[in-house]
Amino acid sequence: MNIKELKEKIARGAFDSKFKELYGNDIAAQRQRYLEAADGFIRNFGEAGDVFLLSVPGRSEVGGNHTDHNNGRVLACAVNLDIIAVVSPTGTNTIRIKSKGFELDVVDIREKSPVKSEKGSSSALIRGVAVRLEELGYKIGGFDAYTMSDVLKGSGLSSSAAFEVMTASIISLLFNGGNINPLVMAQAGQYAECNYFGKPCGLMDQTACAVGGFISIDFKDTQKPIIEKLDFNFSETGYAMCIVDTGGNHADLSDDYAAIRSEMTSVAKFLGHNNLRECDEDKFYANLTDIRTKLGDRAALRAIHFFNDNARVLDEAAALKSGNFREFLRLVNESGRSSFMYLQNIYSIKNPRSQGLSLALSLSEKLLKGCGAWRVHGGGFAGTIQAFVPLEKLDEFSAAMENVFGKGACHKLMIRPKGAYFFE
Repeated sequence: MNIKELKEKIARGAFDSKFKELYGNDIAAQRQRYLEAADGFIRNFGEAGDVFLLSVPGRSEVGGNHTDHNNGRVLACAVNLDIIAVVSPTGTNTIRIKSKGFELDVVDIREKSPVKSEKGSSSALIRGVAVRLEELGYKIGGFDAYTMSDVLKGSGLSSSAAFEVMTASIISLLFNGGNINPLVMAQAGQYAECNYFGKPCGLMDQTACAVGGFISIDFKDTQKPIIEKLDFNFSETGYAMCIVDTGGNHADLSDDYAAIRSEMTSVAKFLGHNNLRECDEDKFYANLTDIRTKLGDRAALRAIHFFNDNARVLDEAAALKSGNFREFLRLVNESGRSSFMYLQNIYSIKNPRSQGLSLALSLSEKLLKGCGAWRVHGGGFAGTIQAFVPLEKLDEFSAAMENVFGKGACHKLMIRPKGAYFFE
């Protein structure tokens, strides 16, 4: 269909049932949002050619904080905040993506190597995803895309992973009949982020964005991770899942993130393995004196967090599958304390005056008084916390958080059943 036909379908409600599935009852607002995206495409690329519409969700990590990059286990879910894109193939070798609020990305996909000037940019992610998919035997080509995102940047909801999966999804839809497996798209995103963008990362974020729903992932074999959708209806618990944005910025934190992975890996190497998942925990404790002497106490503490949180994911999944939400909440709080004490990703030692996450966690403990759960959300050091809040306390909790961190800081999320989605 052309862009005018797409706008007409949106306006007359042709996609309303899908909007309800993806976003809940916020249908009118989504109609307007998607019409705005169509208009954005027209302003930047004109009205010629066939256009397609897709959506890729952000994700929320629920269990397993910084376990995935050492082949550990995680719990995650797709959320209703997403990136939407209006796209059109161009028959060229150039990918052009205009994201609302950002400069136009222009990537010539004939250049396969990382471009030094693109490091740390969305252009690097685009190039890396395209190159990796071509290496895996898939067709690639040029296209124009206009995108809009309500996945909060620096929120722990994985705006970068959603962007990567969006790029892979477009390539799948336009040039491969929509047949690229979600896991392959996730792996291409991880490859791009590690090798082109320049930020080491695990595979959890991209997988959750691509697959959707409430899932557990076991990364013991990173090429064939075990993904299980959990049969659990969160809406019946009487709790809300809130993400509180403390206003921190991830821009200068790449070294902090990289240090977590490198320190965990250094412990694994000391024990004769490539990652902590391969290591025997008893052997770790038997060698703890030598580990702390040669690698430092922080590396040892971060390894302790990995062993504990990796095991805790199994208990959290079991609690959800058995309907024992109270036990799940207890385990979430355990995980949060472990991140604070052992993983130490609540604030950056480069800027100890800025401890928004610490403050938000402290306020959560005071406000919820033991009847909910609270933990760092995502990479840490800045950005957001996650809280499970009883519905009867939701207004009080939200008001208190926004009084400290600003209006709109507290976001109530729903769990989205679908990952990358093409509108037909």
